[in-house]
Amino acid sequence: MSEFPIFANSRPSLATGALRVSDTLGRFELRRVLGQGAQSTVWLAFDPRLEREVAIKVMRPSSVSDDQAVAQWLQEARSVGRVTHPNIVPVYEADIQDRQPYLVFEYVAGNTLDQLIRQRGALPATEAVTLMLDVLDAVAVAHAAGVIHRDLKPSNVLVDSAGRARVMDFGIAARIRDRNSTEPDVSSGGTIGYLSPEAANGAAPAASMDIFSAGVVLAEMLMGKPLIAERDPYRAVYRVVHEQLMLPPGLGADVDDGLRAIVTRALARDTSQRFASAQAFRSALQEWAKPAADSAVDAAGATAANSGTLDFLLRRMRHKSDFPALSDSVVRIQSMAASDTESVNSVTNEILKDVALTNKLLRLVNSAHYARGGSISTVSRAVTLVGFNGIRNMALSLVLLEHMQDKAHAAQLREEFLRSLMAGTIGSELCPVQRESEEAFIGAMFQNLGRLLVQYYFPEEASRVRSLMQSRREPLTETAASSNVLGMTFEDLGLGIAKAWGLPASIQRCMRKPSGAPPLVSPADSTERIRWIAQASNEMADVLLHSEPDQVATRMAEVTRKYARTIGANPKAVQAAIAKARQKLIDTAGVMEIRVAPGSGASKLLKAPDPQASLALLAEPDTDANLGRFELHATTPASLDQVTALQPKSSQVADTLAAGIQDITNAMVEDFKLSDVLRMILETMYRAMEFDHIIFCMRDAKTEMMSGRFGLGQGVEQYVKGFRVPLKSATPDLFAVVCEKGSDTMISDATEARIVQRLPEWYRKGINAPTFLLLPLLIKGAPFGLIYADKNTRGALELDDKELALLRTLRNQAVMAFKQSS
Repeated sequence: MSEFPIFANSRPSLATGALRVSDTLGRFELRRVLGQGAQSTVWLAFDPRLEREVAIKVMRPSSVSDDQAVAQWLQEARSVGRVTHPNIVPVYEADIQDRQPYLVFEYVAGNTLDQLIRQRGALPATEAVTLMLDVLDAVAVAHAAGVIHRDLKPSNVLVDSAGRARVMDFGIAARIRDRNSTEPDVSSGGTIGYLSPEAANGAAPAASMDIFSAGVVLAEMLMGKPLIAERDPYRAVYRVVHEQLMLPPGLGADVDDGLRAIVTRALARDTSQRFASAQAFRSALQEWAKPAADSAVDAAGATAANSGTLDFLLRRMRHKSDFPALSDSVVRIQSMAASDTESVNSVTNEILKDVALTNKLLRLVNSAHYARGGSISTVSRAVTLVGFNGIRNMALSLVLLEHMQDKAHAAQLREEFLRSLMAGTIGSELCPVQRESEEAFIGAMFQNLGRLLVQYYFPEEASRVRSLMQSRREPLTETAASSNVLGMTFEDLGLGIAKAWGLPASIQRCMRKPSGAPPLVSPADSTERIRWIAQASNEMADVLLHSEPDQVATRMAEVTRKYARTIGANPKAVQAAIAKARQKLIDTAGVMEIRVAPGSGASKLLKAPDPQASLALLAEPDTDANLGRFELHATTPASLDQVTALQPKSSQVADTLAAGIQDITNAMVEDFKLSDVLRMILETMYRAMEFDHIIFCMRDAKTEMMSGRFGLGQGVEQYVKGFRVPLKSATPDLFAVVCEKGSDTMISDATEARIVQRLPEWYRKGINAPTFLLLPLLIKGAPFGLIYADKNTRGALELDDKELALLRTLRNQAVMAFKQSS
């Protein structure tokens, strides 16, 4: 059992005194302070149960707080935790330990808005407006759910690594008040300097208060300092109540009259003169930003070699609705692969949120060039076998493709994407060491990131770059042409975005093409060697894409001679790597369902090589006997029609369950970890039955409590914590009865009166699913575990005999895994 860390008991309670690194709050281990203010301290902490980093906001001790207010704060935190939006930092938990109230949030790498303003001063108007659009998106969603923030200020806005603003502390932090505070009493909550007039007068919380506060935050971004800079809190409140606030004169030229009018309206003392809603405020800013972005296009060339150009291009890209989603996906995938504390379970759960990504990734793992014997039917197993970095590379490729499906210029996008994928695949084949091959794949593929994103987000500019490169009079290099059109090179744009996405420094280094002649010996430094491999791979991909069929062998021989010594490969090894890469790309394109027109440039990449056409390479002398690790395998030519005609396999419930059972059986034959097997079991059930949530529970022998340990599904973490079934209660609830009897149970309609009476209060107020399944786990007739799974639609769960038998087999595999591991 020691190999299953999530079953470990909680660490000792916090001792009396100030919090320190390595102390605990509940089960959370404190690691370092992220920020500190007058009312709270924010810690980076680690959750050992779910094996992830979190942010914990520790409020002032409640020994000086109103107990009723604390209770109200806890209740409100629970309700606010259900408001979900990409621009809202979710609340995982709210609790009190040793009279110390604290909130547990998702950990978001980045700076708060007040830190950003302190570092940079006044922000460019377009950047400030873009960030406020994100804030108002979040506020509008919260208002629609009946939640008022009441404490909107720069320190409650996080700017993540993708440049997106995310709001935290919705409606909860302001509830706790220090009795000894000398500041004016504001019953509706909030922070002096960001309060609306009506909040300062003690009015009940209303949406208009958040609109006013958002106006103050926008003004502060444009000014680079607080709008109300009064040391005396009473003076600050007086000004808000009696004066009409507005932007001061003398700000940057980009703060025009139109933007001033919008800010002034948001700051109107009279609520009837303010924007009627957060959405109306957002729409006004969006209209202002539209012409500002259009007029800035002509100025791009004048800001070449300037960091402002990157900011400008990023802002334009963020106006595309899918770019924030793309950035968020890339950041999450990369952070999972890079984290030392990320678990297989959390990575699996993240991937399972996207059904299409899950299915394509599993098909890719089982394709000819990834398969490792036997079918892999669970993401958990795939992560264990392929590794975090391997899964990262697959997921990044799939996510990039998913966001490149634009019909207006789809053919050109597919060509750019396939060219990048070919370069990455060649790079991975040229590296014998698995870790280096994974880095070479993503480094070579992302050398083209700037060009790929420009083709998608700025197709007209991309066309102008190609025209300059193909000019008959004075053709320009790609570097010169992209600088001429965009004001910066494709490479610099790609690197800027890679940095914003948090890609590792080693990958960013690979994306920067090396200068000068290739060295005559392979560099000893692995990163430098991978960098040259990435460049060689890209040149080889260009040859395959742009050369006529009868020229490919000759031109490829030239590129091979150029880089052979640098990358430590002889021509035969290179030819073998290219042949394997081309076949691998054909298989991958089939899994990704990439369809290209016959005769197009992209179709050249999806054509298996003709062995006879490689004689020019084979004629080169073998100068490195150490490269016998590469073998040239014959490949069966596959026509483009065969590749593009591949259709996704149907996913039947029984087939998915059976495949998972086989996958788990294979894992249990090996030296398996109990945690891995349990994750695979839950994932198989979750995917096959399309459950909304599934939770594994374990019995605590000391407390006789069946409590949740981990699970899958949206927001499952909060349900896991609340799942606690007392097995020895005088009046056992439905879950306890099922566990004690060991009877598999399905509740099709949990709203029936006789069922509702047997459901515990924590379930009715928390999960409250109308349909659920219970599979108890017993050893020698005694319950030790429980698998709970639900659907949010009444009567949505239907099982035939075969499916039920397969579910029971999976449950029995869990029992057997425990027996074997004990």
